[in-house]
Amino acid sequence: MFFWGTATAAYQIEGATAEDGRGPSVWDTFVREPGRVKDGHTGDVACDHYHRWREDVALMAGLGVNAYRFSIAWPRVLPQGAGEVNERGLDFYDRLVDALLEAGISPVPTLFHWDLPQALEERGGWLNRDVAALFADYAATVAARLADRVPMWITLNEPFVHMAYGYAMGLHAPGRLLLTGALPAAHHQLLAHGLAAGALRAAGAGQVALTNNCTPVWPASQDEADLRAADAYDILHNRLFNDPVLLGRYPDLSAYVPEPDFVRDGDLETIAAPLDALGVNYYNPTRIAAPADGGVLPFEDAGITGHPTTAFGWPVVPDGLRELLTALRARYGAALPPILITENGCSQEDVPAPDGTVEDEARVAFLDGHLAAMRRAMAEGVDVRGYFVWSLLDNFEWAEGYHQRFGLVHVDFATQRRTPKRSYHWYKAFLAGRNTGRNTGQNTDT
Repeated sequence: MFFWGTATAAYQIEGATAEDGRGPSVWDTFVREPGRVKDGHTGDVACDHYHRWREDVALMAGLGVNAYRFSIAWPRVLPQGAGEVNERGLDFYDRLVDALLEAGISPVPTLFHWDLPQALEERGGWLNRDVAALFADYAATVAARLADRVPMWITLNEPFVHMAYGYAMGLHAPGRLLLTGALPAAHHQLLAHGLAAGALRAAGAGQVALTNNCTPVWPASQDEADLRAADAYDILHNRLFNDPVLLGRYPDLSAYVPEPDFVRDGDLETIAAPLDALGVNYYNPTRIAAPADGGVLPFEDAGITGHPTTAFGWPVVPDGLRELLTALRARYGAALPPILITENGCSQEDVPAPDGTVEDEARVAFLDGHLAAMRRAMAEGVDVRGYFVWSLLDNFEWAEGYHQRFGLVHVDFATQRRTPKRSYHWYKAFLAGRNTGRNTGQNTDT
């Protein structure tokens, strides 16, 4: 089955951060530090999905998706990150999974989408190797309740972004500014993935995946310095999180650390446990130049011009998805498992018209262009088995608060009223036509 779906994340939509035994996460702490999040927004209520999940499942059923990628909040299941299990938290996901299945929608849960329990951050967070083993225990706890009904599990979401923004640059929770000192957080997340994969399978889980944020890296010029800088960035953003999983080894990290002394015997064998799928989140390429004199890192972002941009200012380059997918196949060959496009979408300034409709034609064009690029990659031999639009709902967009809207469904955060946008109706029509050849793809499965 090809997964046609949409995606969300727990802290971005659930709300109810202090209800039914949920413990605090690093994001609950971060949002209360002045200046961390635009306008002091928090995820305390978000989309109130914790109470409105039935309405949201109905929206997905009306959309016609056959899969839903969501995340499970670690602190809702284990308020202290370990120890006593909060059964009321598991009950919520139990009900959600059952409702999805009743609606004909395959649940595709992600176990970690950046909301580390605050109690574990106080023990060092992802800089503490012990957290990897605790994550595996958490995975086993969730799987013991849900594995009989969940066909595909994702361990981590975008460990690069969590390491870079959360530990290296301090832009996301937990807000640490460690630069290259954040690299142990990368390794410990990957180790957590490997340990959790084993725990999931031991608990009866079917298929296991990892989701990485990947980007095509474009050198700013063909000068040797820019080429070296682009390669250094590709290593940090892409290969650091793909090579150990798919090849069982790290790329050359000498541009960042003399020796990765955080790697212990047996770690890479654990990290390289076979994957059933690789999740790929794609938003845009990255153009890289050599750093100016005195730069701390061996690269700098040179920006991309000549393309439309999203409300976030990100360049819209649909063919970058084809470029990325074919490059992954060329780099990893037979080691590359089937791919799921686990996130693809764009932020736009969506304002309801006087009649209440939301005409987000730019998002329609974005999705149409990227789906065409995915099909081109598949025609070139890339094994893609799923596509998830980010996101079902406008939601809490991390440090941007509620200022960036990615949803197929508009959310009025004052009233929690949900209004399907033009893009929702477009995707619904696309999905309705996928088995009849009416959409622009000719493969009746895709």
